[in-house]
Amino acid sequence: MAAQADIGLIGLAVMGENLVLNMESKGFTVAVFNRTVEKVDRFLAGGAAGKKIIGAHSLEEFVSLLKRPRRVMLMVKAGAAVDAFIEKIAPLLEPGDIIIDGGNSHFPDTIRRTKEVEARGLLYIGTGVSGGEEGALKGPSIMPGGSPAAWPAVKDILTAISAKAPDGRACCVWVGPDGAGHYVKMVHNGIEYGDMQLICEAYQLMRFALGMLVDEIQRTFAEWNQGDLDSYLIEITRDILAKTDPETGGSMVDVILDTAGQKGTGKWTSQSALDLGAPAPTVAEAVFARCLSAIKEERVAASRAKLPAPRAKFRGDKAKFVAAIREALYASKICCYAQGYQLMRSAAVEHGWTLDFGEIALLWRAGCIIRAQFLEHIRDAFRKKPKLANLMLAPYFKRALRKAQTGWRKVVIMSAKLGVPAPAFSSALAYYDGYRTERLPANLLQAQRDYFGAHTYERVDRPRGEFFHTEWLK
Repeated sequence: MAAQADIGLIGLAVMGENLVLNMESKGFTVAVFNRTVEKVDRFLAGGAAGKKIIGAHSLEEFVSLLKRPRRVMLMVKAGAAVDAFIEKIAPLLEPGDIIIDGGNSHFPDTIRRTKEVEARGLLYIGTGVSGGEEGALKGPSIMPGGSPAAWPAVKDILTAISAKAPDGRACCVWVGPDGAGHYVKMVHNGIEYGDMQLICEAYQLMRFALGMLVDEIQRTFAEWNQGDLDSYLIEITRDILAKTDPETGGSMVDVILDTAGQKGTGKWTSQSALDLGAPAPTVAEAVFARCLSAIKEERVAASRAKLPAPRAKFRGDKAKFVAAIREALYASKICCYAQGYQLMRSAAVEHGWTLDFGEIALLWRAGCIIRAQFLEHIRDAFRKKPKLANLMLAPYFKRALRKAQTGWRKVVIMSAKLGVPAPAFSSALAYYDGYRTERLPANLLQAQRDYFGAHTYERVDRPRGEFFHTEWLK
């Protein structure tokens, strides 16, 4: 069959199929292939029936269906599977052809693969795709990076299938070279971890500190979704809390086991923060909270062992404390995003990337999991000051933090008094207080390091970059 497909996609799991249907709905002809070729036939007979979608039963046939420059998108499991398909498909391609990895690959792999693929005379794109199955079908947020020369050849397709913000702008722009796109997607997921944990802590405080019923909490989240907290995650929390379990007739959320899974992107974000020396404690606490949830049997045993706990009960004004929780949630959310942006800034310096932080905020306004009204303010902050050191220093966010501070501190204090764990709220507040503090106790810490390891220190009365050592025992 003569080449006629605008793009080809390998990997027909749900995300892959939905992206193909999305592409076809925008007027593109798509060739498809899957390692298990029966999936190709099922797809052609099912969701792809009657559409401009062409199936292939071998990689050779698949490549023959593609117009030049050939654009091959991989939607396979991150890791070894991506490398395996690159090794199989690359010999069948010609100079200038493009391989696109649309999975959740770790950015160092994308840096490596870009070099390897370019060495073969081909072009490579590693792109983050956020929005889940629904986003893949209706329009995800797309974060491409890799070989800059590849972008003009894929721009029309990726822009067409991406989500559109309320102002009509596509949530798809070129992020930067080699691993930049997958790095930004990783940080997106790290912020997502933090945001989700903060929402869960707000729920936990209302449910178990205030004794609120699930339907009361549901109405609260519905109200919150009308203001500054308007976001996809608040919206789905509202919907989740409204769901009834058909078996028990009670709230669906109450019958779900409290053990959270994770696929690794939050851990990667935390590891990158440690590698770069960039503070991202709220993201890390969100990862650890999932780890703690996973040891369910140990926690059950510990609860029965009657470890000492506070006996205090909440006796204040419930409505006022709910308002304080809202303030704590918004302020902590600001800190979580500030940490993500600080991390991206550090990575840009480390890897030589030029990242447009205002454009990144635009990427996330629709289609992705952390889409929120809040992102408009982030875009405005970086538009007014592109070299803004920290999001918390922007006038809008300074005002928001000042307004929320009293309630935020009240929530962290009360959670400690009542013994209700709120690690993300607490770490966000500690990050804020640490960032605004001129003199931290690191002077004592550095003295300790010099005492036992002669690691030296700088002095407050000498220029930066001069180092000293003291013989502490003399």
